[in-house]
Amino acid sequence: MLSTIKIDNILFLDIETVPACKSFDEVPEALQKLWDKKSSHFREADQVAKDVYQRAGIYAEFGKIICISVGIINSKNATKLRLKSFYNEDEKVLLNDFINMLNKFYTRDDQFLCAHNGKEFDFPYISRRLLINGLQLPKILDLAGKKPWENRHLDTLELWKFGDYKNYTSLELLATIFNIPTPKDDIDGSMVCDIYWQNKELERIVRYCEKDVVAIVQLFRRYRGEELILDSDIEIVG
Repeated sequence: MLSTIKIDNILFLDIETVPACKSFDEVPEALQKLWDKKSSHFREADQVAKDVYQRAGIYAEFGKIICISVGIINSKNATKLRLKSFYNEDEKVLLNDFINMLNKFYTRDDQFLCAHNGKEFDFPYISRRLLINGLQLPKILDLAGKKPWENRHLDTLELWKFGDYKNYTSLELLATIFNIPTPKDDIDGSMVCDIYWQNKELERIVRYCEKDVVAIVQLFRRYRGEELILDSDIEIVG
């Protein structure tokens, strides 16, 4: 199947998320009670809801998106990659900019979105946050009433599972075993919350997000037996 998809018809993406508030004390009382109920399923016996609030960013009901980075292969030269990031302190602004781009990109039924663990995280998270912010779902994200074969979502994690639904393999591990060079970074996903809320370094997070998009593109090419894209052929556009 992968060999039949034109790679320039795929929009590769990754998102970065954080808790919606800087601290648990700033969370509205009604949501504090609901987070207490939610977190009771995974926190330790000696922990309270406040102790695990940093994990709230992985839940669309308690978190928010701070960056969506996307990548697309040049339609005339399949060895060139263009990256663009949507980020803002105001989540609704970045989401609105993202869906405007997405609606322009998605004009045919042979176009796809691709992310690592996208079907379990990125795609539903974006969709939920769009609705929470009062924005309309783009056609490619709206799965209501669609048959499975009409779904235009690709997932590099799912493609690696080969039907093994209990298996999870990180993007970092797959990049390593497929000999995909990844730059040594000073942050990882577990640090994004503090870097955003404590250090106020959003652009540092954006660069990290863009690197994950590059890794997803390179992994997808490895799945297809293709050569990696050179760093010199990767362009970041404003």
